[in-house]
Amino acid sequence: MSSGREGRHINANIRRLVHFFLLLFMVLSGGLVYWQVIIAPAVTANVHNRRHCMLQNAPLRGRILDRNGVVLAESVPDKSALCGYVRRYSEPSLAGLIGYYVPEYGLIDGIEKQYSSILNGEDNHLPLEELINQTLHRHFIGNDIYLTIDVRIQRSINRLFTDYHPKTDALYQRPPFKNMVYASNRGAAIVSNPRTGEILAIVSAPGYDPNRMVQTLSHSDLSYFDKINQNPDQPLLMRPLKARYAPGSIFKTVTLMAALDTGATTLDHPWSQREAIGPIVYDGRRIMGDNLGYGLYTFHFPITTAYAYANSDNIVFAQLGVSTGRETWLDYTRRLSIDQALNFDVPTVRSSVQNADKSPLTVLQLASNAFGQGVDNVTPLQMVLVDNTVANNGILMRPMVLAKIVDKDENPLQIFSPQILNTVVSKETAYQVRQAMNGVTTCGSGWRLNTVFSSPDAIIGKTGTAEIGGGKEAHSWMITQAPFWSTDPDQVPALSIVAMRENAGEGVYAVGPAIWKMYREIFRQGYIKVTLPPGNNPYMYCPAQGLWQTHS
Repeated sequence: MSSGREGRHINANIRRLVHFFLLLFMVLSGGLVYWQVIIAPAVTANVHNRRHCMLQNAPLRGRILDRNGVVLAESVPDKSALCGYVRRYSEPSLAGLIGYYVPEYGLIDGIEKQYSSILNGEDNHLPLEELINQTLHRHFIGNDIYLTIDVRIQRSINRLFTDYHPKTDALYQRPPFKNMVYASNRGAAIVSNPRTGEILAIVSAPGYDPNRMVQTLSHSDLSYFDKINQNPDQPLLMRPLKARYAPGSIFKTVTLMAALDTGATTLDHPWSQREAIGPIVYDGRRIMGDNLGYGLYTFHFPITTAYAYANSDNIVFAQLGVSTGRETWLDYTRRLSIDQALNFDVPTVRSSVQNADKSPLTVLQLASNAFGQGVDNVTPLQMVLVDNTVANNGILMRPMVLAKIVDKDENPLQIFSPQILNTVVSKETAYQVRQAMNGVTTCGSGWRLNTVFSSPDAIIGKTGTAEIGGGKEAHSWMITQAPFWSTDPDQVPALSIVAMRENAGEGVYAVGPAIWKMYREIFRQGYIKVTLPPGNNPYMYCPAQGLWQTHS
């Protein structure tokens, strides 16, 4: 009898013990769910919490690659770093575009910031997968981003653009280069495919070393960041996208597009000596700068619109802007995405040709804007759009730097295709503008570059020297395309290059040599495969086109 009671007592104790462990398990489980699921995001977001950066909790950030699969940015283990890994960048000249990633210090504008959630793998995780990862302390696997950049072209462009030493380079001691350019390490260069809008290379100078930035900040060392941030040359400024400048004479290309397309002029329209040299006065102010070298290489009149463009005559283009009309001229600038937000893959600033206070342009402002001074204020990327529209038979493609996004197994999540933004001018107008740009490099302000570099690449373009006042040297510009087929309007250039240097003097001499070398290297190395047209002898072509004059 007593043994039965003892057995029942033991069983009751076991049941109570089991119930106790069940209750304890439920409490522990509830606490686990509460801390790791319900309030985990709030705890993770707390600035004092360092556990979220432990390797098992941090996302394994995806890679950034160029169009050919070359890794440009990736995460590599580093036990001494806060989160157990650091980002490594294989091409530092892309720092302005890509940015850098250091978990504790936030992000700077660029691919790393703009697409951070994609690189962290947050955008395509199922809720159940996220719950399991959080519960088991497994890191997310981020997605990879492929860019339109070709790192081979990028390295070439960066090397050639930054190799600029006018005080010591023998080239700049030769006439006509001598005393025409000035030292400057600030500027931008962009290479693109005008048919698709793809950016193939983009340089912002001066730049900075993103690897050194990551290594120092990852160890709470602000010395390099402070040095770069306080540098008066602003290495952190992404000049191709975020800096705005007076464009100078390259903007005559916009005016020529509008004037030709509306019938306000033709390439062979005659301009008398008074019309070409002036003086002309708007709103009581005289327009200066015919650039025609009367008595040196211009001996008689009339000249043509093509001649005025080839030799960058401000007087003629001021009149073209006014005769085209303010609203019509502004309509063509809007077609080029000026004075509106630019549809690009990373942040950029808006270019403008209007008054900051929104007041209408005066006649003098319109005349000055028409040749690239006035209140024109544009980014280098904006001038790529102008250049590419001319190259692509009047069709403006959306500029793009993202090619595709793939998951960790290389499955495509998103593929970015070329997109037409606008038909700015007719095919005929675009071809006529290319003919005028050919006149610049074959016969006009850029012809000496072909002479010096003996270029067979059929480069066409427009030079620009933007006066900025204040006793400062002018900004130096060129917009270019190649190769140009003068006998076939359907053969559009395969490549465009836009470059500028701040306060470097004459555009043709400050940026032209680097651009000519860029085309040569890109085409000779086969980075872009092209068929070059027959050579164009300026000593036969220019007189025949009325672009060179003689005394007689």
